[in-house]
Amino acid sequence: MRHGLTRRTFLKTAGAATAAVAGCAALHRSGSPATGGEAGGGDRPPNVILILCDNLGYGDVACYGNTVHRTPNVDRLADEGVRFTDFYATSGVCTPSRASILTGCYPRRVGMHQTERGDWVLKPLAHRGLSPNEVTIADVLKARGYATAIVGKWHLGDQPRFLPTRQGFDSYLGIPYSDDMTARPGKPWPPLPLMRNETVIEAPVDRAGLTRRYTEEAIRFITANRGRPFFVYLAHATPGSTTRPHVGKAFRGTSKNGPWGDSVEELDWSTGELLAALDRLGLDDRTLVIWLSDNGAPRRQPPQGSNKPLAGWGYTTDEGGMRVPCLARWPGRVPAGRTCAELATTMDLLPTFARLAGGEPPEDRTIDGHDIRPLLFGHPGAASPYDAFFYYDVDQLQAVRAGRWKLYLPLAAKRGRGRKVPASGPGLLYDLVADVAEARNVADAHPDVVARLTAFADRARRDLGDGPARGAGQRPPGHEPNPTPRTLPPT
Repeated sequence: MRHGLTRRTFLKTAGAATAAVAGCAALHRSGSPATGGEAGGGDRPPNVILILCDNLGYGDVACYGNTVHRTPNVDRLADEGVRFTDFYATSGVCTPSRASILTGCYPRRVGMHQTERGDWVLKPLAHRGLSPNEVTIADVLKARGYATAIVGKWHLGDQPRFLPTRQGFDSYLGIPYSDDMTARPGKPWPPLPLMRNETVIEAPVDRAGLTRRYTEEAIRFITANRGRPFFVYLAHATPGSTTRPHVGKAFRGTSKNGPWGDSVEELDWSTGELLAALDRLGLDDRTLVIWLSDNGAPRRQPPQGSNKPLAGWGYTTDEGGMRVPCLARWPGRVPAGRTCAELATTMDLLPTFARLAGGEPPEDRTIDGHDIRPLLFGHPGAASPYDAFFYYDVDQLQAVRAGRWKLYLPLAAKRGRGRKVPASGPGLLYDLVADVAEARNVADAHPDVVARLTAFADRARRDLGDGPARGAGQRPPGHEPNPTPRTLPPT
């Protein structure tokens, strides 16, 4: 793939939006082999609602085994759609994970695997942000005539050139970084801002009211754009990164698991409100809803979130850090009540949405994700498109999965909070089908598997890099030399 073309070039070559939608509608009616007749319904491509929870664990909702949290609306998505059991974020932390969601690429590919200081996630006033030359899901769908909105947490740069309205979104209401990034000793950050488009409208924002406000905003946008295809990226702030999640008044103390459980059940309420709005507006059968988390639940003492039956916690490359719950519902298109155990990732959203809209993912750059419509629609024999998946902790390649096997690579100095791996020898090998909890190292019994996965790791190092060594396929992040704080405008 060529790497020299810019986002502007992509948008220009994507064609006129009106013509694109008209052509897409004709394609849907014909049911051509290019889409399998599943690109959309009626006379327009499908609406897309992407609901992203923050730090919610694999085992935090009932349809993934939780017996404490009440999540009937999320469980309804599983009952009426597909539940993915082996779906991955590309990082155990927020910024790199979200970069992959929007670009379809590994974080290292787009330079969003770490901050300019080598930290995990972007802070207020960071110099780095998602490059304006990258092409996002919003760019792709907007070029196909979609109305596009993000409601919620951004966390891909708080400087004007990095904001959502410069990255394909028509509108934005939310906070530009994590809910825990408030002023404290040694961190003279501005009051946590709530932004509308590129203007701060409140500071500090009432964090306890965000889930309700975000839900209401998403429904307003859906209602206003019900006559055209739309894309809503609803990126919740909860359960979030604070020691105790901020929860709306109506949900405080109502669960059996303290503020964490309260926040999970409030997220479930939000999901129910969105489904009710789709039904009320007659949009159920023309709307794809994807529901997932950005990474696993972090470790707290005492524990709050759950990643069971997976091992480990968020912020690591253990399964509990990067394997996330993912549900997809589209009545009449996605078969109901199905479970998919094939490996898929957040990088697959961009190419899949592009094809559902009757378009193509960007062809002027490497995209790491794949079109997973066969998995989504339950095609007989549909298999994971990945020969290998790579687990990075910030800049360090720590593990590889291929099929049922996961190999933790031997590392002389492993960074982060995950499991200890010997500095020499074959590493740690787990059969994730027979041993989902990663409890039995079988490296010595399968030297051929170790060798094959090690070769995949070498391929990733050449392409994406590892540690300070750059890969041949990396692209630069955006850089702002003189960052300024996001504060209320002067009165």
